[in-house]
This record gives sequence, C-alpha cells and structure tokens, in this order.
Amino acid sequence: MTGSRQGGAVRWGEWLPVDRYRDWTWLAVGGVGAAAVMALAGLPPLDLHGPLHYLGVMDPLCGGTRAARFMMLGQWRAAWHYNPLGLAAVLIAALTVLRAGVGLATGRWWTPPTGLPVRTRRLLTAVLLVGLVALEVRQQLLAPLLLAR
Repeated sequence: MTGSRQGGAVRWGEWLPVDRYRDWTWLAVGGVGAAAVMALAGLPPLDLHGPLHYLGVMDPLCGGTRAARFMMLGQWRAAWHYNPLGLAAVLIAALTVLRAGVGLATGRWWTPPTGLPVRTRRLLTAVLLVGLVALEVRQQLLAPLLLAR
C-alpha cells in the first residue's frame, strides 16, 4: 500500500523506478517554459478573459498569468499581489521539474502517497473549498487592478 500511514508511521511517498505522473511532469515543464518565455518576452497579446471579466466579475484565476510572469522575474511580492495561486502554481511546477530531473539522473522518481483516509480527504476538500472562496473574494476586491492592462 502506498498510503499516507503504514504501521502508524506517516509516509511521505516513495521512490519508484518509473514516473507514474509523466503527464503532470510534461504539463509542469510546459508551464515553467511558458512562464520563462513570458518573463523574457512579456505578456501574451491574446485576451483570454471571459465576458464576465469585462463586467467586473473576477474569478480565482484572474491575475494568474501576470503572477506567473512576476514570479519568473523574481518579483515575488508583485506575484503574490496579483494572485497567490499563480505563485504557488509556478513553485509547484518548478518542484515537479526538479523531481523529473532527479528522476532522470537517478532512474528513480519520488511518488507522493496515495490512498489518504476518507476523513483526511474530506478535510482537505473543505480546506480547499474555503481557500477557493477566500481567493475569489480577494480577487474581486482587486478588480480595478486586474481590469487594468
């Protein structure tokens, strides 16, 4: 079992001879690459906002692209200001790329634990939902900043 608990001890994952998360690894490589290109070339000229954005309704992802760019430029405070989720996404993607590098070098990939207990999954789901609602409120309060180009 690759659970978070085994024999009463907390497990933090295991090292396997195969990358079970290859798709996530490639997604992370693409995301870090896109953020690096934005750091060098600036924001993309495409406008990917939905119609509600122009009515002043922000979503939790608003500001994420600018946050990722600022993160890659080393301007962490600005990244946090635009969207903390963008900062977290770049950090997680960078750690995933690092994990892939270690895996390629050693032939063993760190694999996070699976099979969390139901209570833990429910608690994590509740925490994520509360965090998402809080981020939505935060981003809506920053609507004037996020509407500016």
